[in-house]
Amino acid sequence: MTDSQRADPGGTDLPATGLPRAAGLPGAAGLPAAADLPGAIDLLFAGDVFCDVVFSGVSVPEPGTEVYADGFTVTPGGVANRAVAAARAGASTRILARLGDDPLGTHVRAVLDAEPDLDTSLLELVPGHQSPVTVALTGAHDRSFITYQEALGHLELPDDLGPVGATHVGIAHELPPWVARLRAAGTTVVGGVGWDHTGEWGSHVLDRLAEVDVFVPNDVEAMRYTRTDDAVAAARVLAERVPLAVVTRGAAGVVAVDGGTGTVVEVPTVTVPVVDPTGAGDVFVATFMASASRGWDLRTRLRFAGLCASMSVTGLGGAASAPRPADLVAFVDRHRPDGDWAFLREALLPAA
Repeated sequence: MTDSQRADPGGTDLPATGLPRAAGLPGAAGLPAAADLPGAIDLLFAGDVFCDVVFSGVSVPEPGTEVYADGFTVTPGGVANRAVAAARAGASTRILARLGDDPLGTHVRAVLDAEPDLDTSLLELVPGHQSPVTVALTGAHDRSFITYQEALGHLELPDDLGPVGATHVGIAHELPPWVARLRAAGTTVVGGVGWDHTGEWGSHVLDRLAEVDVFVPNDVEAMRYTRTDDAVAAARVLAERVPLAVVTRGAAGVVAVDGGTGTVVEVPTVTVPVVDPTGAGDVFVATFMASASRGWDLRTRLRFAGLCASMSVTGLGGAASAPRPADLVAFVDRHRPDGDWAFLREALLPAA
């Protein structure tokens, strides 16, 4: 299950303004970008880590009946989807979260510890706590979830963390105080939002866009909050409030609008056979953030993140199916999707 679900790729080319602070522009009050400072980490992801138990090719059984799945996996979920995807995309990534010391928590911790470029030093195992768990019944077009979670209270950021290039936060609720502190020090803040189960889609949520630099909702979320009936129109409205609005549209691709110039960039999706769409949005935003340091223009970054998200739906789970650089190059070489993908081999496999 995605972390966003708990709180869910024509146009003109733009420069690499997608993450203005982490991309090397001055931070707040004239400070240098955090990613350029000594000892910096590229990305920080804070939130809840779940143990996701995923069954594929199956629907919710009728009471008193039994159904059989055609696939199964146990994988880290929640904020781990983004952290793993970013690390696999080549960014130095740190995760701030808590798990219980139960068998599920220790398994998930071991899986995350084994991820190269993922720093788990801020992933705490809480004695006696039951780790959050989600059972997902998933197919190509529909998903159902059963979740159990025990509250632990707010996460606190260590004072000695050091510089952070960018971080991701949910704006559905008030942002933690440490987000403003990081932003003032030059960290790019990327916002997301999940489904509003109340059905209100209150405009006060969008007031928090003043506290972030980039906003990445999906099309349904964007249209509901902006009271529009088109993803491009929604992105334009959002870009009046935030430097960069990026709206994902599933099979229809992604649209981004620069808040300063009003320029629109639209990128189509890469078509793949869908096994499990869980976590695709998390993979998109994480790999988009991870691409900030590569010097690509906005269109290229959107294409890269869109390809990563597309590949993630070809396997089970969000974190488990996040692609690695070699996976991306092999996919492009094998399937020859539309467009020039030479930048992938040049940037991701320079020695090949």
